[in-house]
Amino acid sequence: MSTHSSVTNVERFFEDREIIVSKTDLKGRITYANDVFVNISGFSEAELIGQPHSIIRHPQMPRCVFKLLWDTLAGGEEIFAYVINRCKNGDHYWVYANVTASRDHNGSIISYHSNRTVPDYKIVQQLVIPLYKTLLAEEKRHNNAKTGMNASFQMLVDVLKENNMDYDEFLFSLAS
Repeated sequence: MSTHSSVTNVERFFEDREIIVSKTDLKGRITYANDVFVNISGFSEAELIGQPHSIIRHPQMPRCVFKLLWDTLAGGEEIFAYVINRCKNGDHYWVYANVTASRDHNGSIISYHSNRTVPDYKIVQQLVIPLYKTLLAEEKRHNNAKTGMNASFQMLVDVLKENNMDYDEFLFSLAS
């Protein structure tokens, strides 16, 4: 769980040439964080290693997107997603994340690897933020957090069905 609670509404940015990299174990605990991740998050490497990746979860990030992420990874597939993360001091930063499974020589998933790049801010502002606000409103409409997450997840699934796309195709279509 996150060790910080405030949100400053101050956005941080990183350079187009930079890539935020982290690795986690199968339970999502951070086992590696590169310098770009450490610098933008405001956490030291020691504060990140061993912590659940949700230490940087921003309250404006719909939980259903993480459900989709974990469901996709559990199925052995990679996933792309726009994510808003929270820094240690409450600032935030947007990323375009690619999360993949790392496998051993037998093909078994042993960990996860995430590369995050600078997102297309036009897509974030015009499409992702409105979608995420809708999904969050659905999550908050329910008294039970799990029920809310499942309802917003179904809303997301319905959007994908309406567009006859899977999530990655939907994200790639936003750039068109």
